[in-house]
Amino acid sequence: MDPESPDFVPSLFTYSKLSQCMEARTKLHRFNRKRKWAESICKSSLADTSIRLRAASGSSTREPTTDYEPPECKGEICSNEEDAMIPRAIFSELQVHHNQLLRECDNLRTKCNALKEENEQLKEALGSRRFSFSSIRNNARHFLFFTGLTTIVFEWLLSKLKDSVAVTNGVLGLEDHLLVVLTKLRLGASNTDIAFRFNVTDTVISNILRNWLPIMARTLKPIITWPSRKAILRKMPRCFKKKYRQCRCIIDCAEIFIDRPDNPTARAQTWSNYKHHNTVKYLVGVTPAGAISFLSPGWGGRVSDKEITTISGFFQLLEPNDVILADHGFLIREDLAAYGATLYIPHFTKGKKRLAAHEVDTSRRLSSLRIHVERVIGRWKQFKILTSVIPLTQVDMLDDMVIVCGALTNLCRSVVVKR
Repeated sequence: MDPESPDFVPSLFTYSKLSQCMEARTKLHRFNRKRKWAESICKSSLADTSIRLRAASGSSTREPTTDYEPPECKGEICSNEEDAMIPRAIFSELQVHHNQLLRECDNLRTKCNALKEENEQLKEALGSRRFSFSSIRNNARHFLFFTGLTTIVFEWLLSKLKDSVAVTNGVLGLEDHLLVVLTKLRLGASNTDIAFRFNVTDTVISNILRNWLPIMARTLKPIITWPSRKAILRKMPRCFKKKYRQCRCIIDCAEIFIDRPDNPTARAQTWSNYKHHNTVKYLVGVTPAGAISFLSPGWGGRVSDKEITTISGFFQLLEPNDVILADHGFLIREDLAAYGATLYIPHFTKGKKRLAAHEVDTSRRLSSLRIHVERVIGRWKQFKILTSVIPLTQVDMLDDMVIVCGALTNLCRSVVVKR
C-alpha cells in the first residue's frame, strides 16, 4: 500500500489531534493534484509525439525511428527527467498508440513516394505529347520539317543568340523561343496556330517574334556577304568558267504578298502589275556557287526592277570587268557600264520573227545559268512565310524575316553542283 494514499490503513491506531486531521486532508489534496499533473504531462507528451510524426511524414529522406526504447519503469509509476509520475497503464497505452502512428507514417510515406513517381511519369508523358523542342529534337525528319535546320545548326544558332535575347515567357524555354521563330518562318503559320501548338496565347507568340527577329537579323546578316572576286573564282562551278568566268552575281527580284493596305497611297505604292496583288519587292543577288550575296531592303511592288537596282546600292558594290547576269526586266546596261561592269540578259524576241543562231545559243546558255538563281530563290522560299500573305501588323518585321531566311538558306547545302 502507498502510505500517501488516503485508503492506507495503519496497523497501529493512535490518537490524532486536529492538526493531524488537517494534515491528512492536505495530503489527500496534494496527492490528487499530483495525479492530475501527471495525467496532463502524459497528454502533452502524446501531442508532441503526434507533431513529430507529422513532421517526419513530410520528409521523404528521414527514416522512421522504430527502435524506440521506453524509459524504465519501477513499481507502478514511471518518472521522466522532470520526475513526472506516469502510471504504467497510461504509458502502455501511449506506447501502443506511438507504434500505430509509426506504422501509419510508413504507409503514408510509401504512398507518397508512389504518387511522386507516378507524377514524374505523367510529366514525361505530357512533355512528349506537347509540341516543344524536346518533343522533336530526336526526330531528324520532323526537326527539319519544322525548322529547316539540323539539330547541330540549331544549337549553333542558339549559342550565338542566347546572350542577346531574353526569355519573355516563363512557360517556354530558350530553345522553344527559337523554335517558335523558326516554325513561323518555315511553315508560314499564323500566330494563333503556333500559340495552339505551344499551348500559349497569341500575345506571347507576337512578343517572342518581335523580340527575337531583329536580334536574329543583326546576328545573321554577316552571313549574307558580298564576296571578293578571288573567293568567287575559287568556288565557281565549271559551267560558268568557260564563257562567264568574270560573272560576279546573278540578280533577280522577288515579291512577297501583303494584305491590302487601307491607306490609298500605300495601296498604290504596293500594287504590283506583274503579280496583280499588293506586294513588297526585294532585289536578290546570288553568286555562281549558289549563295545569296545581296538582299535589298523591301520596296513597294510598284517599283520597277531598274529602280530597285538603282536605289538599293547594288551598283556601288561592283568592280571593273564584273559580269552580271539578269532577266529581261533589268534594263541597266548603261548604268552598269558607268561602273565598268557588263550585263548579260537573254535576247529579246519582241519585234523579231526569229532569232539568229548565235542569239539562240547565247539565250539558251544564259537561261541554263540563270536557272541557278531561280533554284536558290526556290530554296529561299521554302521558308513558307515568304510565299504567304503577310498581315499588315507584321509588315514592319518583313525585312528582318527576309534577312533571316536568306542567312539560313546560306547555311544549307548549296543547290549548285560544283562540277
